[in-house]
This record gives sequence, structure tokens and C-alpha cells, in this order.
Amino acid sequence: MGTSIAFHLAEAGVRRIVVIERDELGSGSSGKPIGGVRAQFSDPLNIALGSRSLRAWQDFGQRPGADIRLDEVGYLFLLTGAEQAADFETSVRIQNELGVPSRLIDPREAQRLCPYLSTDGLVAAAYSPADGHARPRLAVQGYARAAARAGVVFATRTAVTGLDTTGDRVTAVHTDHGRISCATVICAAGAWSAAIGDMAGVPLPVRPVRRQLAFTEPLTPPAPRIPFTIDFASTAYFHNSDDGLLFGLADPGQAEGFDTTWTPDWLTLFRAAVRHRAPALADLETTGGWAGLYEVTPDRNALIGRSGTLPNFLYATGFSGHGFLQAPAVGEIMRDLHLERAPFLDVTPFSADRFTTGAPIRPEIHVV
Repeated sequence: MGTSIAFHLAEAGVRRIVVIERDELGSGSSGKPIGGVRAQFSDPLNIALGSRSLRAWQDFGQRPGADIRLDEVGYLFLLTGAEQAADFETSVRIQNELGVPSRLIDPREAQRLCPYLSTDGLVAAAYSPADGHARPRLAVQGYARAAARAGVVFATRTAVTGLDTTGDRVTAVHTDHGRISCATVICAAGAWSAAIGDMAGVPLPVRPVRRQLAFTEPLTPPAPRIPFTIDFASTAYFHNSDDGLLFGLADPGQAEGFDTTWTPDWLTLFRAAVRHRAPALADLETTGGWAGLYEVTPDRNALIGRSGTLPNFLYATGFSGHGFLQAPAVGEIMRDLHLERAPFLDVTPFSADRFTTGAPIRPEIHVV
């Protein structure tokens, strides 16, 4: 998110941009996601962010210019109940109205797309061929290289320790390497954003939740090319990764916190889920994995906007697992907010103030 914002600002001619990162670029959540890119959401705003970002990911080789290993295999949501199918049918209709080529398909077609599947208990599936997955680290590097060529300074191994404010303005950022005077601050600190918001006196209700994934050993014969497949009821998911498969699942018992220790015990839940839905995967050996952090908000929607009390404090955070896939569109939006021009999408409903002003809450349904 930070490198996308920096790239879009620099491309628009903004100068004297500093990106502050307490470790190395991509060492936080950006280096740990599953890499999915999609426009299949239930909320029209998320659909718009996903759809615009998909176009940017497709063009990434030309702008900013890097190979992100984009694989447009589609996303396949497996649905096992009538209520699920009805919810997704409504979402598909909204997606189609917004130009997303998703459709509801029957269990047999789902199995043709993903031969690992058992259709037992499947009611339907939602599929969009325009979705897929890419490599987040390559995207971070691509944005960063292009931004650096345009003059952006990346202050890595530098921790933010405080903010100076004068009146209704942030005037400086304090780091463990010194003070940086500033005209604007944009918080894109992911799971750590609440602490930055506290420094500014701007509540950013973001909480960290660990998510884990694993990789199989290389498969012989090779795995068929399959969509990014999600058993929606259990949240078990899998897709191709190099010569094997990537496995993941959202552990419902996972406590909040910043712990990113990989603990393979969660694979027991994954294996139990796929033993019924994709039996051939249940006993595949894994060769390791990693843990990263979701940056979760109360309604699973992002926080995007400008502080009402500190107008030069902007934020883009709380994406609840969708930050990578929405990063190109959000980079455009933050550029336009900084330049005080209307972005392509009205992001007022993403304001962090929505939780305190009584604004309508629109929980995103299609989350894992």
C-alpha cells in the first residue's frame, strides 16, 4: 500500500516524498499474503476497488514495469447452502452491473474447473475468470523501483516514534533516526496503524489477526492449473504455487495479536475441511509455510480518507485481507485526496469516523 501510494504521488509530480518503514520493504503483511487478486465482493465499493486494481495488475509490466507473476486463473467460491448461494447470486448480479464477468455455476462445472473437488454437498459455486493471484513481493519491488526512479526516498530500518502537531496540522514525524518536517502524513501502516493513529489523536480501529498458510512439496504428476479455490463455509483455500499448491484457512479460534510465529497445528483444520471437499489434498505433505497479519476493522471494510481534525493526516489501512489486491486503486485515490481532486470513487463511506458518527455500516460478506 505504501509503495503504491508513493508511486502514484511521484508519477503525478509530487516531490519530497519519504516512505518510512521500520524494517525492510515487504517485511510486514505485504510479504506474507496469499496473493489473490479479485473483484468478487459483496459491496459495490469493494467491487470497484478490486476491478480497477485488476486492470492495473494486468498492465503492471508496462506501468510501473515489473513482472508480478500474475496468473489469471479465476476465483472459485464453493457454496454448500441455499443461503450462501442466494447471497452470492445477489453479489454476482451487482458485480455484473459493474462490469465484472462473474457467474454462478453448478457443481459439475466447478469440478471441471478444479478436478480436485468432490461435488458431494455442493449447491453451487461463484466463478470469475478475470480474478487470479500474483506475487506481492514482486509488486512491492516494482512499485518501489519506479518510485525511487522518480525521486522517492525509502527510509528503511526506521521506526516512527511520534508526531508533532501545531493547531490542526501535523508538522513533523519523529523517528529513531531523527525528525522529518512534513506537509502531509499518510498512514499506510497496516496492522500497526492504530498506534500511528494514536500518535495523531486519530482513532483508527484496526486490530491484528494472524493468518497462516503452507506449501506442498513439488507434485508428480504436476498439479493441474486450477482457479484460486475457496470452500466458503470452512474458509479452506488452495491454488497453484510453483510446482505444488498453496494451502490456507482462516482459523476461527485465532486470538488477536501481533504474533507471526508459524504453527502448523492449524493444518489439522485444513485437512479436515478438504478431506470432504477435495479428498486428494488431505494427505499431501507440506514443506513449510508462514504466518502474517490481517489488519481487521469491525465491518471488514477498509479505512480510507482524511482526518476531520487534522486535515493533512490521511490514512489507507484496515483492508481486512484485501490490501494487496486493492493497492493499485487505493494508490490512485490517495494521490487524488492529497492533491485535493475528486478520485474515481467516492470513498466517504470508508471514513474512519463511520464507527462514531452513526454512518451506515456495510459489512463485507466475501471475506476469508
